[in-house]
Amino acid sequence: MLPELRHPSKALCRVRVCRWWKTAETLAGLEPKRGRGWHSLRRKFATDLMELPLKVLCELGGWKNAQTVLGCYQQADEGQLRKALESRRRVRGSDPNRRESIGGNRDTEPRKFNDYKKM
Repeated sequence: MLPELRHPSKALCRVRVCRWWKTAETLAGLEPKRGRGWHSLRRKFATDLMELPLKVLCELGGWKNAQTVLGCYQQADEGQLRKALESRRRVRGSDPNRRESIGGNRDTEPRKFNDYKKM
């Protein structure tokens, strides 16, 4: 919410904000696009700064409630999810390109079902 210029305790009216947005799009040379607005900018801001501590992000973005950020604004993309999984593999100490076998040596081929039947 943006404060009214003459009365900071009141919110700016929607019409004024929309005019400012259209002016900003024009000055930036952007074609108007449905779905692009203040909310999408806040979502991008929160997602781009996801690595920051949540308290710092809330302070920078002006959110009073961290649940609002987590529920409405931050969106994990495929790259972030893959990175999280890769870091988990590194922590466990396994090589993501090597398959682990059940009950066998990690450096050998995984055992086949028939190998277990013979035991």
